[in-house]
Amino acid sequence: MDFEAHRDLRLLEAVHHDSRVTQRGLANQLGIALGLANIYLKRMIHKGFIKCVNVQPNRISYLVTPRGIAEKARLTYEFMDYSLHLYGEVRQHLRAVLQDCAAAGQRVAICGRGEAAELAYLSLKESGLDPVAVFDKDGGHDFLGMPVLPIAEQDQVDYDLIIVATLDPASQQVSDLLSAGVPEEKLFPLRKQTAPRRKSATPRVRTNGKHG
Repeated sequence: MDFEAHRDLRLLEAVHHDSRVTQRGLANQLGIALGLANIYLKRMIHKGFIKCVNVQPNRISYLVTPRGIAEKARLTYEFMDYSLHLYGEVRQHLRAVLQDCAAAGQRVAICGRGEAAELAYLSLKESGLDPVAVFDKDGGHDFLGMPVLPIAEQDQVDYDLIIVATLDPASQQVSDLLSAGVPEEKLFPLRKQTAPRRKSATPRVRTNGKHG
């Protein structure tokens, strides 16, 4: 599923969930600028997927049309099929690397705490490994019973590899980790196409010192 299709699905879901949602509310939910939300809505209205109704002189309500409901169902099926394929690909990608990590006694951390992080955690457990730490930009949360540490504290943990747990090909997490001083060769993004330049599939195990 491409970016535009996923965006259309999210917009249809948001309007279907709350017909009183405002353009500003849509912008916040989609994580885009207000002007873009206006453009995307106009496109969906032009396609006949959404219609706007004046419920008050200063109030507009957005409704998903029957054609929009059919499009939402089609996009939902497409997204589910895409997700199943992607998750299978990611798990296979992780399995090969984590088996080597387990055999070498390497210490693996996770950066992230969403669904992608749960996928990484499950793959670790299947390989007989436990994450040595879970990081996120600001920390302060729990992830499956583990405290989530700020990325800035990564230098206080012994690790050999950090799984960058996101399916976003333009992840900010990689930049945040590099800025915090994590060596590039110790980062392992979930998706092959986003992997940074690496000398080998798995990093060397250091025999002493921290991770530096």
